Amino acid sequence: MISAAQENTRRAARRTVPHPLPVLDLMSGEEIGLLGNISETGMLLVSEKPLVEDALYQLRFRLDSPRGDYLIDIGAHLLWTSATHAPGQHWAGFRFLTLSQAHLVALQHWIGAR
Repeated sequence: MISAAQENTRRAARRTVPHPLPVLDLMSGEEIGLLGNISETGMLLVSEKPLVEDALYQLRFRLDSPRGDYLIDIGAHLLWTSATHAPGQHWAGFRFLTLSQAHLVALQHWIGAR
């Protein structure tokens, strides 16, 4: 069952990423996938390697916009993973746990700049 807080998180405005944006795992220093869509509370990632469900990640990605590039660092909880239709690829749904105020504002601007 989904709680009211989880439902509100899932209803946050999302923006589909217009071109592949790599996501870096700050703990390993490796690129773990490409950003699929994003909201101010979470994101969908496409990965070529399986990730650990219910694990915590420190991630970094760059969002580009006419106002400039935003380098975003987040702490995230991996809620779920699922195989895609393409062999060897996985969807991964993350909920953001930590995000600085400056990065949140930058993310809100980027999401709103459709």
